[in-house]
Formats: sequence, structure tokens, C-alpha cells
Amino acid sequence: MTRTARAGAALALTLLVLVAPATSGAAQAHGAGSDRPNYTTKTPYEPQERLRDYQAVPRGFAPVFTETVGRHGSRAMSDSDDGDAVLAVLQRAQGQGGLTRLGADLGPQVQTLLASGAAIGYGNLAERGKREQRDIALRLEQRLPRLFADIDAHQRPIEVQTSGVTRAVDSATAFTQGLVAGDPRLAGRIQAPVTNKDLLYFHKQPQNADYQEYADNDPALLATLERIAGQPRTAQVARHVDARLFTPAFLATLSTEEQVAFARSVFELASVAPAFYQDLGRFLPDGDAAWLAYLDDAEEFYQSGPAFAGRDITYKMAQPLLDDLFAQVEAKANGTSDKGAVLRFTHAEEVEPLAVLLRLPGSTKAQPLPQPYTYQNNPWRGASVAPMAANIQWDLYSNGHTHGNTYLVRMFYNERETAFPPNCRPIAKGSAFYQLTELRRCFGR
Repeated sequence: MTRTARAGAALALTLLVLVAPATSGAAQAHGAGSDRPNYTTKTPYEPQERLRDYQAVPRGFAPVFTETVGRHGSRAMSDSDDGDAVLAVLQRAQGQGGLTRLGADLGPQVQTLLASGAAIGYGNLAERGKREQRDIALRLEQRLPRLFADIDAHQRPIEVQTSGVTRAVDSATAFTQGLVAGDPRLAGRIQAPVTNKDLLYFHKQPQNADYQEYADNDPALLATLERIAGQPRTAQVARHVDARLFTPAFLATLSTEEQVAFARSVFELASVAPAFYQDLGRFLPDGDAAWLAYLDDAEEFYQSGPAFAGRDITYKMAQPLLDDLFAQVEAKANGTSDKGAVLRFTHAEEVEPLAVLLRLPGSTKAQPLPQPYTYQNNPWRGASVAPMAANIQWDLYSNGHTHGNTYLVRMFYNERETAFPPNCRPIAKGSAFYQLTELRRCFGR
């Protein structure tokens, strides 16, 4: 959604709405299973399972191929608009003696954050994002040492694909540097990255013009987001955030719409600050941050997640990417590919719809039109579905038989062993391993 459309939704504060409020208090300010603040899809990456907790590979099988779909790492804000808007109000308040002690502290923090973003380029990968990618690569090597030894011994190529956007290209560079740091012999196996916008930036491509029309103009989408943002709670939260930063006299000069716009801009800055190891959390009480996170999650849910029940406009465009995941393991299994790995670097707008198609945990529940998304009626959270550096990985294993070779696939989601959809049968109850032929069956290939 454009910034203008988002602001318009936030201004509709007089709507009569039926959406239940999100859970109040500090508990809601955290992502599922995390004790860190919920900065939705800007949440810095952490692996969701330890290497030592992974299931043992079935006896007689060895890894022969791996592939990934990964979001770029933690990045700078996409532009200076939120920072400029916050500074403009702070400067106005300062000129009128309208800042509290806390409010006076916010301006320098915002200026530092903007300077950091400008130094690397707005929207570009931060050092934290590079570290996230390098560390994921090192853990991938630790999980599959036999595969990478085979890649080196047999000079198998490691293919690298990106969306072509700078932060995705830089993520690919950081990731492959991590691989080489772990095993310098791989340097000669890593191919130069190629751009594939149809697979890795599909939400912006001409073949998905119907999706772009939906995101910009769909009446149900716009009305639902307006209904969500227009709840009285939004104005209450904004006033509570702003009242800690401004004196009562200055706060009275701000309209409700201005208060909301200011509070949401502060949240946007706070959510990107961890990319630079900064913390603006003290300017946002937990309960208020939780509500603002909910508003942000609602936009992501309806724009790139499962969205409305009975409609697939937000995720059907990820089908070619899912097809390519299958095509790569199938080509390896039938002997038409010599690749050792395929590494893809993309964006939240691609990871979120792919998660729906794969029916990954917490990513699939759509909402009936009359029942807008809330934290009570839906498990979808940007912080867990598509944090910075979110990734989906498939490993392919073979038992190496000359006749009747069997291939197994294991999937990881943010480095947690993850089951395929319930209609897919693993090799044993509770196993993370699936026969490739079974996955072809249950996905209707």
C-alpha cells in the first residue's frame, strides 16, 4: 500500500467498527515465541532451531543437493519520509517549548538513524543484514558438510539468483562470502549471481498486473484496512505515545490525524532501528507498540499474505517459484542437473505468498470478508512469517542405489525443520523426511 493510502486509512477514526481489539499489555508487543519486540516484517533474524536438535538423516542416505529462497537481511529504511516527518513535528514543538524531557531525546536518535540510512543508501543492506546472511550460510555448511565436500570434489556449481534489487544482490554476496569463509575451496564453485525478476520480484512484474491493481485499488482491501486503522484504539494509542513526548499545551495543537501520523512514523523508525543496533523502544510503551505493530501486520496480511478467504490474488503469483523449487530437485534426481546448490535472494513480498502455497505454520489462514484480521482470530505475524533474512530451504538426499534410487526431501523454515502440508506423508510418523515421489503426489505434480 502506498504511504498516502496508509495515511488515509489511519485518518478514518470515526468509523463504527466491529473488530475486536488486539490483546493489550506487554505480551502483545512480542512476536510469537520471542521475547524481543515485535517489529513485524522488520524484525531482525534469528534461527528458530539449533543444529544439534535436528533429526538424524535416515541410515544409508547422503545429501546430494540443497536450495534456498531467502529474504534479504536487515536493511535501512526505504526513504527518509518518516524521519523527516517526525523531526518536523519535534522542531515545531521545540520552538514552542512543547517537548518533554523524553521528547527532547527523540530528535537526536532520529537524526542518527537517518544518517546511518543515508550513509549506506536508503533501502540498502545494513551491516547487521550482512551478518545475518553470513551466519545462515555458515550454519548451512555445518548442517551439510558432506554435500559441500562433494561440491568441491566434483566441481559442482553453486547457482545464485537474485531479484536484482541492491539489498538482495548484497545479501547474495554476504551469503556466499559466508560459504567461502567456512570452506575456502568453494570460492571456485560459486557462480556469478544472475537476476531473475519473474521468480524473485514477481509482485512488480507485468504478468501480475491483476495483483498490482488489487494492491492499489481493490475496494474490499481498502475498506478493510480503513476499517482496521479507523478503530478508536488507534487514536487512543497515538495520544498516549505523543503525550509522553509533548507537553499538554503543544499536544492540543495537533489534530487527531496528526497525532496518529506522528505515532505511526515513530513506530516505523523504531522497527528499522535494530538494523543499526539502535533501540527506539523507550519512546513506545509496549502496549502502544503492540497496537501499531498490529496495524502494520494487517497491511502485510492483506497485501502479501493469505488475505481474504476464497481469493488467491495475493499468493497465486508465487506458483512459478514453487514450481522452480520442485524443478531443481527433480532435475537433480533424474540426472539432468549437476548443480550442488541453488541460492535465491528475494523479498518479503515473495516469501509471504510462497509460505501460503507451502502451507507453512502460521502463514495460511485467510479471513472471511466480514471478519477482519486480528491477533485473536488469526496466527499470522510478520515477525515469524517473514522477518528480515527469512528463508525456506530444501535438502535433497539419496541412498545412492544404482537401481531403484530413493530421494528424500527435508524442509527448513527459518532454519526450523518444518513439515510439508498434512496431506503429504513423511517416511515415518513425526519424521521431517519425505520421499520426493510423495511430494510430487501431494502437490499434484
